[in-house]
Amino acid sequence: MSKLISGITFIKNGLTLGYPIKESIESIDELCDEIIINVGFNDRELTKDDGTWDYLTSHFQGEKYIFLKSFWDPEKTSQGLILSEQTNIALEKATGKYCQYIQGDECLHEDDLQTIRDEVQKMEEDSSYDGLVFHYVHFYGNVNVQKQTKKTYRRELRLIRNHKGIKSWLDAQGFRSKDDSKVLCKQINASVYHYGWARQESVMAAKTKAFEKLYHGDKKDDANFSYERVWGLRAFTKTHPKVMAEWIDKNKNDLDILNLPYKFKFKDLRLMLSDQFEYMTGVRLGEFKNFDLK
Repeated sequence: MSKLISGITFIKNGLTLGYPIKESIESIDELCDEIIINVGFNDRELTKDDGTWDYLTSHFQGEKYIFLKSFWDPEKTSQGLILSEQTNIALEKATGKYCQYIQGDECLHEDDLQTIRDEVQKMEEDSSYDGLVFHYVHFYGNVNVQKQTKKTYRRELRLIRNHKGIKSWLDAQGFRSKDDSKVLCKQINASVYHYGWARQESVMAAKTKAFEKLYHGDKKDDANFSYERVWGLRAFTKTHPKVMAEWIDKNKNDLDILNLPYKFKFKDLRLMLSDQFEYMTGVRLGEFKNFDLK
């Protein structure tokens, strides 16, 4: 029986850096007919990782889950290109007609799964577009705080039509066609919940250091990380995906970030004006999009 939707993801040092990778996979499990999980290793022999491989293979067993091992070359530190490389390794193994992408700090909400299924069926009937764009909810400092500002992307392509040469692009935030042109997509009423900036401060510091090396190698000095009240934060009052309940309980920060003093920065003034315009009109001025909308 042919597969309709393949799930694809990649991860390296998921335990050390506090990723909710198990929960991310669980959030797409019901949606997908197979899930490709690409786990990164520190050596070419593919023997050294932080335990993420054993952790995931013990939780996800059966023919539905296809595990890959890959070496992360430390010499590849330009623009985060290794992230799209690792995504594409998983993508190449996917056999479904469609691919649902999820990164290790992202989750889908169970309330959106039927909407996604319905939209895939519409793609079955209409071949004029090749992707679905999801809204984004970004958490910052804690899971009850949402960051919504022009400095955070508000939507992205996360489901693509497979076997058409579409590939992960640059630092794996989005996808492009094989000639690097933008994919024609449809915006849908479903969201990706992004927990990448809601980890504990000590873990966040390690994650920030690791990502600086992916983009800049050892050229930048390591800086201490601490949460502060930045522009664009607001209370999050809706529900989280159910699969995140245990992770949230274990990773809460004892931090009331919305009551920290906000230090005005002159460079934020233009951002404030732009965000106010967006709040009033729904239009984001100068928005960069990795995709084209039909």
